[in-house]
Amino acid sequence: MQALLQRVSQASVSVDGEIVGQIGPGLVVFVGVGEEDSEEDARYLADKIAGLRIFADSDSKFNLSALDMQGEILVVSQFTLLADTRKGRRPSFTHAAPPETADSLIRKFVDFISNTGLKIETGQFQAHMLVEIHNDGPVTIPLDSKTRFKPRSKSDP
Repeated sequence: MQALLQRVSQASVSVDGEIVGQIGPGLVVFVGVGEEDSEEDARYLADKIAGLRIFADSDSKFNLSALDMQGEILVVSQFTLLADTRKGRRPSFTHAAPPETADSLIRKFVDFISNTGLKIETGQFQAHMLVEIHNDGPVTIPLDSKTRFKPRSKSDP
């Protein structure tokens, strides 16, 4: 799974002119699901995002997480994060998960974040959405569940 986080002072997502999700200070999380992603990927990203220290403390240092400051989360599904642009001029999305799989994993991802106690709002899966973001900083951070840090073993060089 891939995610693109934006730290925001506020954000909303609308479908057909109606707001379906709205938050105050926190994170907008765009999520793309790949064909090989699993529930483990959803859990990893949810834990990483909730605990990622990208909010300023009283010394203006990135020392606080969404959990620390009770930030709000707006999750927006975005299969275009899986775009392959290496060949030609039109992006390919062949590595994106089928809609049924993607919807299921995004719902699990949302549940994992909800279980932290943070307020969470969502967009509408497979809808044409208008997302209004007041990026704070700006701070924008990509995450990929497949490139997570794995501690070295003693046998690694």
